[in-house]
Formats: sequence, C-alpha cells, structure tokens
Amino acid sequence: MEILHRYVNELLDKSTPQAPIWNIEKIRSGKPSTWNYIDGCMIKAIIELYHITGDQKYLDFADNFIDYFVQEDGSIKSYNPLEYNLDNVNAGKTLFDLYKLTGKEKYRKAIDTVYSQLKGQPRTSTGNFWHKKIYPNQIWLDGLYMGQPFYMQYELEYNDGKNCMDSYQQFLNVYRLMRNDKNGLYYHAYDDSRESFWCDKVTGLSNNFWLRALGWYAMALIDTIDIMPDSLKEQRDELTRIYKELIDAMLKYQDESGMWYQLVNLGGIEPNYLETSGSAIYAYAIMKSVRLGILDESYYAYGEKAFKGTCDKYLSEENGELQLGGICLVAGLGGKDKRDGTFGYYMGEPIVKNEAKGVAPLILAYIETMYHDQK
Repeated sequence: MEILHRYVNELLDKSTPQAPIWNIEKIRSGKPSTWNYIDGCMIKAIIELYHITGDQKYLDFADNFIDYFVQEDGSIKSYNPLEYNLDNVNAGKTLFDLYKLTGKEKYRKAIDTVYSQLKGQPRTSTGNFWHKKIYPNQIWLDGLYMGQPFYMQYELEYNDGKNCMDSYQQFLNVYRLMRNDKNGLYYHAYDDSRESFWCDKVTGLSNNFWLRALGWYAMALIDTIDIMPDSLKEQRDELTRIYKELIDAMLKYQDESGMWYQLVNLGGIEPNYLETSGSAIYAYAIMKSVRLGILDESYYAYGEKAFKGTCDKYLSEENGELQLGGICLVAGLGGKDKRDGTFGYYMGEPIVKNEAKGVAPLILAYIETMYHDQK
C-alpha cells in the first residue's frame, strides 16, 4: 500500500496550518483556519505515522502545525475553552506526544488549557459532558471520542488518576442510555431534557444509527482502553466487554465489499451508500484491538477487509493526483439548520473527497497493517 504513503505526502505538501487542504468544511466556509477537531484527527494520524516510520518529516509537520496555534503562555490561538465545545478537545490529544517528543514547555501548558475546559464543561443529570454548550443536555457519540481519551490520559499523567472513574462512568451511561438492545447499535445522540425536536419524547434518543458516530464511539473505547493501567483492570475489562459487543454487532452489518453503510442498518435502501470515514474508522479500531490483544486474531481479517474495501472503492487517481472519495462531510442534530436526524437528512449531507474525517482514519488503519506486517 505504498500508494497511501504517496497520498499522505501529496496532502502534506499542499497544506499549511493556515490552509490545510484536508479541511473541506473550513475551505467551504471561507473562514480562517482555527483550532478544530478535524485538523486534530489528521495531526494525530501524522504523529502515529512518525512513530511507526521514524520519518522526521512527519514529526516536523505535526510540530509546525500545532506550534502555529499554541502560544508561549499555553493559550491557543482561536480556541476559547469557555465555548465548552467537546470537539475542540480532540486536537489537544496531539499535545501529549508533541510535548514528550519536542520538550516544548508551551505544549505542557496548553494541555492544561484544554483540560480547563473539561473542568467546567456542563453536564447532564447523569454526569455526562454536554456535547456543546450550544446543545444543552445532549450527549452525542462523537463527543466520547473528542473528549474521553484526552480526559483519561490527562488524569493518568498529570492528576494522579483522580477522575478516571468519572470518565469510565460516562462510558457506562452511554451504554445504558444510547444502545439498542435488539441490534447492539447505538443511536447518534441523546437529549437528557427530552426537549429537542429531533428526539423521542420518551427515550430522549435520536432516530438513526449513523456510521461515523458509531465509529467515533468505537475509537473512543479502544483509545481509552489502550491507556488504562492495570490499576483500572476491572474497569478496563468492562469497557473491553462493551467494545467487543459493539464490534460483534457491527460485523453483522458489514457489506461484502468490507465497508459499512452511512446508516448502518438500512443498507438496501436508496440512496444509502457505503461511506468512507466510518468504514476506515472500523478498519482501524478492529485491527488495533487485535494488536492490543483485546480481540483475537480471527478479527483481523474483518478490519483488513474494511481497509482494503475502502481503498478499492474510493481511493483513485485523477489527473495524476490521488483522491479519496465517499466521505460524508458532516452530520449532526439540531442547530440553526434544524437537522432532524431522519433518513433523508443523513442522505442529504454533502459527500466529499480528501476530507480529514476520512483520510485520518484510513492512515491509522494503514498504520495498523504495518504493525501487523512487522509481527
């Protein structure tokens, strides 16, 4: 898969912190680049690429990118913790590695800046972080990935593990509140207040099982499990059980191509489509969990099939340049545009190429194939 090395290098060559070519949302908005979760996904993947290849150019790129935003006092350009937007925590994950690799004290200070948001993040009655201040009382699966691995890592590295059980409990609440017992899938979002127009007034749940949200949740689990020490073995084992259940549920919906559909359980209904970002996320999550010994070796084939299937269907060359298609640009609930979470809504969101939400997990999946080949 040398083609993926070439693809990544093409993207890096065309990107700067002020204008990353993979952030299609930002490009379409016409607004200046900011501290955001999309770039955070991509830079995290580039750091992981550095770890496995040892190629200094990947570390230099990641360092230069994050350095542009982080000020000497640890404040972060364009980031306001008081917005209480969990998405903005995601890019903070890059700071742990970059601090260790570069020794820049401002990165250590910036970790505290991001953590200050979580200390004040509003919570639902169950104790879960609101997804965003502008979405009161709501838990979105996306937010588990954006916030929890950072939260757990901070607690373990810098706070004597004081709030690890809080992070763990937030996962348990999502398992209890958002999982469908019949098919093992999770709904995209939950409104603790039952006030949103998009939610079921009895359960508080949104209508559908959106692939990328399920993917974010799988990554949240596996990335958090990965950093939990033996002192949290009982909790780690419980999250592992929840994770295995999720993977087994998802495998029942895996298409023969290896991919999954945008709305996971509605594969035969037009215009539902095989979607890149969520399929790449599951490729990564499954193969990583085999490497960690969380799933047995027999599962690797499912992750590899998802990886290869995504590349076969959507990675192509056009005018001498590689393109990754089939990426849902964005999907959410509520907001100014009244996103209602229906089938039609998820089908109506733009499908784009070369967007980091698809590119980054495909790189992470590729890295897992490299780890596997080294065995």
